[in-house]
Amino acid sequence: QVQLVESGGGLVQPGGSLRLSCAASGRELSINTMGWYRQAPGKERELVTTISVGGTTNYADFVKGRFTISRDNAKNTVYLQMNSLKPEDTAVYYCTAQWRPWHRTNYDMNWGQGTQVTVSS
Repeated sequence: QVQLVESGGGLVQPGGSLRLSCAASGRELSINTMGWYRQAPGKERELVTTISVGGTTNYADFVKGRFTISRDNAKNTVYLQMNSLKPEDTAVYYCTAQWRPWHRTNYDMNWGQGTQVTVSS
């Protein structure tokens, strides 16, 4: 199993920035694509961004130009730099990772526990 531990959420004013981190840990496994989802109160969980092990990124339209995903493969850590934050970005942000144990070829996806991001003046 892979464990995902997120950090970096908090309260920020509109226009401000936050950086989220998510560290993946586990033994004898390979991690593929990592990403971030979010869920606002009363809304469904939605994809924010993903990054492949090779660095290919994908962004939801509502964060393009404001959010940047990156990863450190040596540390199995993914980051989300969020700039120009808006009140509508308020949500619980969840880290995800596609992973497999070495002896298997198919991937599973695990979720972090979530970190709250609140954008408010």
